[in-house]
Amino acid sequence: MMLSTPAAGLLLILAWIYPSHALYFHIGETEKKCFIEEIPDETMVIGKYRTQLWDKQTSSFLPSTPGLGMHVEIKDPDTKIILSRQYGSDGRFTFTSHTPGEHQICLHSNSTKMALFAGGKLRVHLDIQVGEHTNNYPEIAAKDKLTELQLRVRQLLDQVEQIQKEQNYQRYREERFRMTSESTNQRVLWWSIAQTLILIVTGIWQMKHLKSFFEAKKLV
Repeated sequence: MMLSTPAAGLLLILAWIYPSHALYFHIGETEKKCFIEEIPDETMVIGKYRTQLWDKQTSSFLPSTPGLGMHVEIKDPDTKIILSRQYGSDGRFTFTSHTPGEHQICLHSNSTKMALFAGGKLRVHLDIQVGEHTNNYPEIAAKDKLTELQLRVRQLLDQVEQIQKEQNYQRYREERFRMTSESTNQRVLWWSIAQTLILIVTGIWQMKHLKSFFEAKKLV
């Protein structure tokens, strides 16, 4: 089935708003890596990772041994731990956000238990999927026996729902920014008033001091 031009454009915009973040990074023996992900509320997040261990003989990264594991810790914007679990060398973690804002995703290895990794280097491939990208649409189509048209409609509905969540999150951010700006402006106003009062009091004190000085010197 071919999508119309507006529908195709909408899909491109939606894919840009909710991409799948795939990357890799290196960590040392006791190193901890954290990432910040801005997530609307009631949004599912799926993270997949696999590890590779540096091999000195081949001078390349090879698949890690089964005994090497990764600890994943997720904190919400209020720094409350919503997930803390030990996984294997390859793993998949899932969580749902209940508070909009910046979520912290941290990973570190259990390298202290692995003599093979002592002093070595580990490469971690991480793929984070947010929102409707977490849905396995071929599996949904097979389970619910959906036609291609019904599946596309299901995808569009899920994406529209994610856009609504993103809009709500942007309004939430704007409200917080407005409150912060108003609070800052109020502090600046009171500080300006305080500075003005200090200058007035200082000026009055200086005038009285100079008057007393001149009277003592019999200049006035």
